[in-house]
Amino acid sequence: MTQRAKIDTDGSEAQAAGPPPVVHRAAGLTSAEVAERVARGEVNDVPVRSSRSTTDIVRGNVFTRFNAIIGVLWVIMLVVAPIQDSLFGFVIIANTGIGIIQELRAKKTLDGLAVIGEAKPTVRRDGVTAELSTSEIVLGDLIELGPGDKVVVDGVVAEADSLEIDESLLTGEADPVVKKAGDPMMSGSFVVAGGGAFTATKVGREAYAAQLAEEASRFTLVHSELRSGISTILKYVTWMMIPTAIGLVISQLVVKDNDLKNSIARTVGGIVPMIPEGLVLLTSVAFAIGVVRLGRKQCLVQELPAIEGLARVDVVCLDKTGTLTEGGMDVTELRPLGDTDETYVRKVLGALGESDPRPNASLQAIIDAYPDTVEWRCTEALPFSSARKYSGAAFSEGDGETSTWLLGAPDVLLPAGDPTLTEIDHLNEQGLRVLLLARTAHELDDPEVAADAHPAALVVLEQRLRPDASDTLAYFADQNVATKIISGDNAVSVGAVAGKLDMAGAENTVDARTLPTDREEMAKVLDENAVFGRVTPQQKRDMVAALQSHGHTVAMTGDGVNDVLALKDADIGVSMGSGSEATRAVAQIVLLNNSFATLPSVVAEGRRVIGNITRVATLFLTKTVYSVLLAVLVVCSQVEYPFLPRHLTLLSTLTIGVPAFFLALAPNKERAKPNFVRRVMRYAIPGGVIAAAATFTTYLLARHHYSGTGALEAETSAATLTLFLVSMWVLAIIARPYTWWRLTLVATMGGAFLLVLVVPWLQDFFALKLVGVTMPWTAVAVAAGGGLLLETAWHWVDRRFPA
Repeated sequence: MTQRAKIDTDGSEAQAAGPPPVVHRAAGLTSAEVAERVARGEVNDVPVRSSRSTTDIVRGNVFTRFNAIIGVLWVIMLVVAPIQDSLFGFVIIANTGIGIIQELRAKKTLDGLAVIGEAKPTVRRDGVTAELSTSEIVLGDLIELGPGDKVVVDGVVAEADSLEIDESLLTGEADPVVKKAGDPMMSGSFVVAGGGAFTATKVGREAYAAQLAEEASRFTLVHSELRSGISTILKYVTWMMIPTAIGLVISQLVVKDNDLKNSIARTVGGIVPMIPEGLVLLTSVAFAIGVVRLGRKQCLVQELPAIEGLARVDVVCLDKTGTLTEGGMDVTELRPLGDTDETYVRKVLGALGESDPRPNASLQAIIDAYPDTVEWRCTEALPFSSARKYSGAAFSEGDGETSTWLLGAPDVLLPAGDPTLTEIDHLNEQGLRVLLLARTAHELDDPEVAADAHPAALVVLEQRLRPDASDTLAYFADQNVATKIISGDNAVSVGAVAGKLDMAGAENTVDARTLPTDREEMAKVLDENAVFGRVTPQQKRDMVAALQSHGHTVAMTGDGVNDVLALKDADIGVSMGSGSEATRAVAQIVLLNNSFATLPSVVAEGRRVIGNITRVATLFLTKTVYSVLLAVLVVCSQVEYPFLPRHLTLLSTLTIGVPAFFLALAPNKERAKPNFVRRVMRYAIPGGVIAAAATFTTYLLARHHYSGTGALEAETSAATLTLFLVSMWVLAIIARPYTWWRLTLVATMGGAFLLVLVVPWLQDFFALKLVGVTMPWTAVAVAAGGGLLLETAWHWVDRRFPA
């Protein structure tokens, strides 16, 4: 079997002569030393990436600005008025409870999935290697590294075998750093090539990346456009509320010589509906339920705004390997070139496979097909790197001969115009992956190692297409989301795979080596084409930036270490659960079941959340607008406020609260659009103005119509009828396009109000009793006029202020 010359911790090469060399390998800490360090607290106690603590969830739902305002008003109402005027307080308690329960469910889901998706570094203790949780690492542990592994704590290199580290996420430097024994290692960096081991010198919150992780990894619900838009709206609502409420208090308590308790009740009745208290709750609940739904599909959402972000995506960049194709490959053919002996080539391939302790998928297929059978010794190895597109090894053969071999991309190792490339193109056109085995006269550490390499054989590999890839691509095409395949493989081969999946644009594959470096020019090429081959890791990053410069919201999927930089820069990074530790760490969404077909579910969930919250926010803010305007009209007209809190609690429940809950959780496939605040307010303002005007018109007509004892109650009932009918019209518009359940929902709400009007004890409970015939029908007529105005205003807004 092939023996590899190991590099000792002092950097010297082990002796080659005689029998297989004795390799001096550090044993790591002993069990007793580990126990001592645990007792001293020298453990890698790191912040858990996923969700808020239970205390934070309860505090966040209970101690809000609006709960404080409503809480004070509720206490006042409990003192001065009957219990039915305090119903709004119980609604808030129920809302808060629902919010807490749903977020705790989401937390449980997230925490459970985070454990499944957690990186498990390989740690050497007592001379034995084992995969441990990052939280079990102690100071002084010896941690082994291979391609794609993330450096989880700070340390010093103990063993290095062509070890190349990417520190770009920490330093911004794009070029990998070659590490030797004694060099420092920073947590947050990752291995791009080679292998080795390092000793942990800083663990827990002392580690370089831990401070960043503590901030970046927290529950980040508040940083979404949706949440910031709602916060902006609530800020303006608060400023509108303060002067209006003060004016209402003065007009009801001072100007009107009225019963004190009744005046207080009607003042509170004017202030409470100005607060869109359910809007924040429904947003939290919609996000939380989204997390639970996705969790059932083995999708870990590491940052909640990712659900929203993916709904806004209009370009998805896909890495071919591991995304469209399954991880494994099969060798289908070995083609010796020239007069090369096939038996000898098989020996070389077997030795090459044995020379790499951490083979990638291509090399693993070669190892499976050509097991190592010769007593060759590997004297030097060059691990595969996505940047150079090949790997290599130098051997001392059993007969005293030495040879140096390269295995990698034919179009990189062969000069342009080489006749062998034509043969390779025919294979690539069938979607096959081709590697070239070439012999070189140069040393492996020579920058010109690939120059004048002599081709020996072609290794033909077949990639296994994911069975669900074609349907997923079709889904994105149907949803008007552009898909771009960005791969490091040969462009023709990538195009053939895309063609097998019936992807539009597969016939026009672009070789990324011909891409312009100017961002604007690159963006034009990206807009016009869909399939790109021979893309370097840095180019993937540049391509994401170029698409973003043209106003695109970009999602990037990948599983390899070469995808990390692009995943980090994309608006949404999606990693496969089987991907490298580094890709899982930077991605916002991890598909733990490695199924690309889960992605449409994530997109659909995001669209449901955003589309429905936009729809529901219009309902809540229409109520806020009409409440503020009614209060202003009351102050200016010097009349009693027409409603008690019980009336508006009833209206809010039937026209907003209950319908909003169902509408917020309904399916919605419309792609999310920007400018949330503008899109909501363009409907809420005209809707609220018309509702307030219609209601106040009915109220003034009723004041002239009724007189004597019970007049105020009759006026209130007429005004309530108008406001209910106009609010129902707003609901009917918001609920479009109609489905059977939406029509049922609107009809049920209308039926519930009718029940209140006809059942005697409900009439008394809600102080709603229509008196006579003239005024109730007048209220209906005014509401009908308001409804027609609503339809006209809605159509005008659509034309004048398109979304």
